[in-house]
Amino acid sequence: MNIDNEVLIIPFRSDLKEEIKTLNLEWLNKYFKVEAKDDKVLSDPQGEIIDKGGMIFYAKYDDRIVGTYSLLKIDETTFELSKMAVTDGVQGLGIGNKLMEHSIKVAKEKGIKKLILYSNRSLLSAIYLYKKFGFEEVPLEDGVYERANIKMERII
Repeated sequence: MNIDNEVLIIPFRSDLKEEIKTLNLEWLNKYFKVEAKDDKVLSDPQGEIIDKGGMIFYAKYDDRIVGTYSLLKIDETTFELSKMAVTDGVQGLGIGNKLMEHSIKVAKEKGIKKLILYSNRSLLSAIYLYKKFGFEEVPLEDGVYERANIKMERII
């Protein structure tokens, strides 16, 4: 099924601020637990992501928001691909692919040189997706997220 033309990627708007929290809490509660850092960022995406130079995007499909991802600014040329989620009912339709394609396109347009991400090896489909888009495993530093046991990066 090709839904490319049916999925719209739209930027953050204040009226969508609850969507990033809803989408992320869905998968965090399913697979892990919500960490204090998650709650802080998800409760104030404007202050914690946008106002710090980051970006948030949403996937709209069938007239509803079904996915999201964020680019958190680390420094001028490095951003963390974070808070990526696709709601259960539409997983497997290629929405994650669309979000990944969009994140790399945005990185190129904005002059970002490197994207990093943190994940967990138990999320097999997520790790597969990241590798498919050119992310490679790099050494993981301590203390970023309790659930993270893999760090990956992609040079743009």
